[in-house]
Amino acid sequence: MPDVTEPTEVIVAARQRAETMLPFADDADLADARRGFLAALEPGVVTQDDGSVVWDNDSYGFLREPCPASVHPSLWRQSGLVAEQGLFEVTDGIYQIRGLDLSNMTLVEGDKGVIVIDPLISAETAAAGLRLYREHRGDRPVTGLVYTHSHVDHFGGACGVATPEDAAAGRIPVIAPAGFLEHAVSENIYAGTAMARRAAYMYGAVLPRGPLGQVGAGLGQTTSIGTVTLIAPTVDIAETGQELTVDGVRIVFQVTPGTEAPAEMNFYFPERRALCMAENATHTLHNLVTLRGALVRDPHVWAKYLTEAINLFARESDVVFASHHWPTWGTERLVEYLGLQRDLYGYLHDQTLRMLNQGYVGAEIAEQLTLPPAIENAWHARGYYGSVSHNVKAIYQRYLGWFDGNPAHLWQHPPVESARRHVEFMGGAEEVLRKARESYAAGDYRWVAQVVDYVVFAEPGNEAAKDLLAAAYEQLGYGAENATWRNFYLSGAYELRYGSFGTPTKTNSHSMLAALTIEQIFDAMALRVDGPKAWDMHVITDWNLTDEGRVHRLELRNGRLTHYDRPEGVALPDADAEFTLTRATMIRVLLQGEDFGVAAAAGDIGIEGDPTKLAALVGVFDEPDPDFAIVTP
Repeated sequence: MPDVTEPTEVIVAARQRAETMLPFADDADLADARRGFLAALEPGVVTQDDGSVVWDNDSYGFLREPCPASVHPSLWRQSGLVAEQGLFEVTDGIYQIRGLDLSNMTLVEGDKGVIVIDPLISAETAAAGLRLYREHRGDRPVTGLVYTHSHVDHFGGACGVATPEDAAAGRIPVIAPAGFLEHAVSENIYAGTAMARRAAYMYGAVLPRGPLGQVGAGLGQTTSIGTVTLIAPTVDIAETGQELTVDGVRIVFQVTPGTEAPAEMNFYFPERRALCMAENATHTLHNLVTLRGALVRDPHVWAKYLTEAINLFARESDVVFASHHWPTWGTERLVEYLGLQRDLYGYLHDQTLRMLNQGYVGAEIAEQLTLPPAIENAWHARGYYGSVSHNVKAIYQRYLGWFDGNPAHLWQHPPVESARRHVEFMGGAEEVLRKARESYAAGDYRWVAQVVDYVVFAEPGNEAAKDLLAAAYEQLGYGAENATWRNFYLSGAYELRYGSFGTPTKTNSHSMLAALTIEQIFDAMALRVDGPKAWDMHVITDWNLTDEGRVHRLELRNGRLTHYDRPEGVALPDADAEFTLTRATMIRVLLQGEDFGVAAAAGDIGIEGDPTKLAALVGVFDEPDPDFAIVTP
């Protein structure tokens, strides 16, 4: 198998142009990223009990060297800043753990203990961060847990700092924006397999660390691969202006649904003049739709909530911090920072709509739209994580959907059939590769990627095509300022050269599943029904949940699973079977694969009626595939 390519003269020249065009003399971010440093985790590695590594920040030590030709100099700068690791003081009584996961964990000291904000992705990294804090600030108990929003890097480490029993007993309030649980589950369970597989590309999870591989993800270095957990919220924040006092700390909330996450909130600490912007203002242009896949976010409402945060809190703040990157200090500086972030999202929205209404399609707008100089030259508005290109296409998708209005695009052949026809029309695979090599030599890597992708999908065994496509992806990755673009290109090249690496990160842990509501459990089941296989089946089962005092009815007909609480006093068809069990047992049997007969024999399930109906129901379930192909058919 051939080695990866080195950067070509075209990429080297593009890198040199970037060095002359961008404001590298502005190094204020370096001072901010290091301000308040107290201690680093030594070594910067977090492991599980069996010794397996779930986080290794030391692997990014190469970022201390001068920028190589194979990395965009702006991305190299950003990755070096994000790799700063350890415990930092934000302001009096507020500390952050940075560089121990994709996200930050913030700790706010109260009267008796410490409030934890956003406990990272994995229980192991969160626990390591809390230990580092306690080594330098004392063994303070956790007295509150806050999730800023519904993405896994802001709640997955919950059980590393608290326990579900703490929350259930009321010892620790678990605070989240209204709708948090619904959206956390829908993203990580409903579409979780596909999203996790694509996230491995987005974050470059298996790429080697180094100048020819993964150098970061723009928002953070990468995702940890430890145990993902969830403690369900006990306190909902439903409206702006809502206040709580937790362990003597007064917090004023601003709800921001539909911004960076469907359920998200900013909040202000009046006595400390400190503003937390969750993930609504970070040191990068963020995603309006992520490359891993998500609901399209609303840049119009995002900009409006940033205006509201400025007017409510910013002018009364001395520091603004977020769930990623480093804080910004000084009222004037932070107001300007938030104002530029607001203008960035608002400008993208308004100009995309202006051009959309002139008849341009998303791909055309993405090539033409340029940012105002004040935004273009602000480091925190650069496209390290989101990009102008894919965000413009997301806005187009949000308003007009996938179809661009051209009838020729309405009913195209699917990828493999389209590829075969393209290759045939272009004179066959050898002719396509001959011309593509000329385009590669000319530095037109975008075109090489497009046409050679046809050959790979038409002839998946064509090794010459896969090698050329991998080389083109590598050059596109080396030239990308956006970290997630780089990781996607290099991950695609990796799989073309070495085969599928699957899905390293799992989000369907026991803790995640245990937090599902009954409705979400059955919704997750419904998404696994093989419709055609179940067309002729009609099965009715009742689920008597003893610990919840309710009976939930499940009906499979016409290939679709419908469920609802069985209403009192309403004449319904008799159930084929009724199962009496606890919610936890139901999760084990329906979602975790425990044998139904074993659970029944153990007395965990009571059965009335025909028990074979459950086997018939489970028999039409599909298993999701965490190893599905991406760069090959």
